[in-house]
Amino acid sequence: MSQGAGDSGSRLLFLTGLLSALGPSLVCCIHVYTQREVHGTVGSHVTLSCSFWSSEWISEDISITWHFQAEGTRDSTSIFHYAKGQPYIDDVGSFKERMEWVGNPQRKDGSIVIHNLDYTDNGTFTCDVKNPPDIVGKSSQVTLYVFEKVPPRPGLVLGSIVAGALVLVALLLALVYLLRHCWLRRRDLRQRRLSAMEKGKLQRSAKDASKRSRQAPVLYAMLDHGRSTKAASEKKAKSTPGDSRKDKK
Repeated sequence: MSQGAGDSGSRLLFLTGLLSALGPSLVCCIHVYTQREVHGTVGSHVTLSCSFWSSEWISEDISITWHFQAEGTRDSTSIFHYAKGQPYIDDVGSFKERMEWVGNPQRKDGSIVIHNLDYTDNGTFTCDVKNPPDIVGKSSQVTLYVFEKVPPRPGLVLGSIVAGALVLVALLLALVYLLRHCWLRRRDLRQRRLSAMEKGKLQRSAKDASKRSRQAPVLYAMLDHGRSTKAASEKKAKSTPGDSRKDKK
């Protein structure tokens, strides 16, 4: 009994140690997401979006921190901090009067807005989120570019080119369709005219044949009348000399 109890205790200790060793690896790390880059113009405003995913419920101890590293420098300064349900804008730096908190941790949103942009705002912004006990994870960075005028994005330019090409192809197809339609219509009209001319010729030939068939009996009658008249005159001429001889006697 004592030996079996000892074996069971050793197995329980082994399983507990194994679970303790695997425990941290089974807990998923917190994930933070931002855009890769954001463009803005001088005097305008931009939204630096930051979202996150955590395997734990959103706790009251959640914290969100934004850091800024100016372009061409290696120093990173804290410009914003959210903790205990309250947002805090750091008094140090040029963002203290130009920053606005628009995030909502309950919706897993830690976004901020920067107003009245200037060229000095060019740089990298880092969003870091801790949701105890889910505190293991990487922060995410977004690069801000401030221009006098926002340059067109490559995707937008490519989309415009593709759209223009599609419009051109559509116009060419429409032109080909119209030309083909006009050609078919002219061909149909020509065929109709030819058929009408042929029909007219056939009608005229039929009328001519009808006239000829009507004129033939008349001609034959005239010829017979002429022949009979000639025969009568010849007969009369032959009988005339005999009658004269009788009168002389």
